[in-house]
Amino acid sequence: MLDIKFIRSNPEIVKKCVQAKGEKSDIAELLKCDAEHRELLHQFEEKKSMQNSVSQKIGEYKRDGKDATDILSGMQELSREIKEIKSRTDEAYRKLNKLMLTVPNIFDKEVPVGKDEGDNKIVYEWGEKPKFNFEPLDYLELSKELDLIDFERATKIAGSGFVCYTGKGARLERSLINFMLDFHTKHFGYKEIVPPLLVNRETMTGTGQLPKLEDDMYRVDQDDLFLIPTAEVPLTNLFRDEILDENELPQKLVAYTPCFRREAGSYGRLSKGLMRVHQFNKVELVQITKPEESEKALKEILNNAEAILQELGLHYRVSLLCSGDLSFAAFKCFDIEVWAPGLGRYLEVSSCSNFLDFQARRANIRYRKNEDGKVNFVHTLNGSGLATPRTLIAIIESFQDKNKSINLPDCIKKYFS
Repeated sequence: MLDIKFIRSNPEIVKKCVQAKGEKSDIAELLKCDAEHRELLHQFEEKKSMQNSVSQKIGEYKRDGKDATDILSGMQELSREIKEIKSRTDEAYRKLNKLMLTVPNIFDKEVPVGKDEGDNKIVYEWGEKPKFNFEPLDYLELSKELDLIDFERATKIAGSGFVCYTGKGARLERSLINFMLDFHTKHFGYKEIVPPLLVNRETMTGTGQLPKLEDDMYRVDQDDLFLIPTAEVPLTNLFRDEILDENELPQKLVAYTPCFRREAGSYGRLSKGLMRVHQFNKVELVQITKPEESEKALKEILNNAEAILQELGLHYRVSLLCSGDLSFAAFKCFDIEVWAPGLGRYLEVSSCSNFLDFQARRANIRYRKNEDGKVNFVHTLNGSGLATPRTLIAIIESFQDKNKSINLPDCIKKYFS
C-alpha cells in the first residue's frame, strides 16, 4: 500500500493515478477517515496521559495517608472513557485500513497515460520473424497432428479452460520448465524455491491480489486458502513480517509452479486453446532489494527473461505498459511479447514489474541498514521467466517444417531427449 503520509501530502497526484489506472478509490473519504482516526488517537493519548497522572497522584495520597476515595471514583469514569475511545479508535483504524487497501500504486513518470494495451509503448524488438516456404499452421492444428495436447479430455475431466499435455507435448512442457529453471539458477544466480500452492488470506493481501481480485481467485472455503495465481505470491511473502539484514539483499528467487486463475468473463477467439486457461505452468522470478537498487533490478529481471527467448531463438518485442494496463500494485512494468507465426500475432509471455515498497508495506517486509541500524521497507520486483503456454505456442509454430513436425532448438533438445 502507499504511505499514508504520501497520500496526505499528495492527494491530487494519488487521485490522478487512481483515475489513470481505472480504479475507483475514494481518496477524499480516505483522508476524512484518516483525520477522524488521528483525532481519536489524539484523544486516546490525552486520556491515557491523564490516567497516568491520576495514578501517580493516587500513589502519592496513599503514601501520605490521605483519603483518595474521590480520586478513585473519578478514575473509574476516566477508565470507562478510555475504553470507549479505544474502541472507536480501533474501529476508525479498521475502516481506514480497508480504504487503504483499495488504493493502487502510483506509477513512474515514464509510464504513458492510456486506457489499455493499445496505448502501450513498444520499446524495442529482438530477432527476426521466422520465414517459411509454406503456409505455417497454428499450434492448435499442429498439436492435433502431433498429439501434443488433448483439450477434449481435459474438458471432460475438469471443464473448459483446462489443458492436458500428452506424449511429446508433455515432454516438451517439462523440458521447457527444466531449461528455464536451470538457466536462471546457473547463469543469473537465482535461488530455486518450491513454495506451497495454497496460501492464506494475509499472503494474498500482501502482494495485492486481495481484496481487489478475490473473485478471480480459486478459494478453498473450508480453510480460507487460495490456490496461487502466480509464484510471485508465495515467493514475496516468504519474508512477510520480517526484518532482513542489509547484507541479505538482494534476494533473488525463482520457482516453477502451476498457477490458477478463474479468468472470469474470458471468451471469444483469443480465449480458446492455450490463450486463456484456468491452470497453467510458469517459471517466476522475484527480487527483493534495497530501494536505491530496484530500478537496476527491474532491468536485470527484464534481461533475464529476454535471455530465455534469445536462447530459444524466438522473435519478440518489449513494451512499456501504459497506466490503464498496469496492474493494481505495479509502479512500472515491461511486457515481453513473442511472435507466433501460425497465429500471426504477438503473445505476451512475461511481465516484469517494479512495485517499489507497495507490496512491502502491505506484507511488512523491511531491512536494517548497516550504517545506522535504521529499519526501512524493501522494494519488491517480479518477472515471468516465462509463462510456458504461450512460449510453447511460439516454439511449436516457429520451428515447424513442411512435414508438420517440429525442429526443436538445441537448448531444449538436451532436456527433451
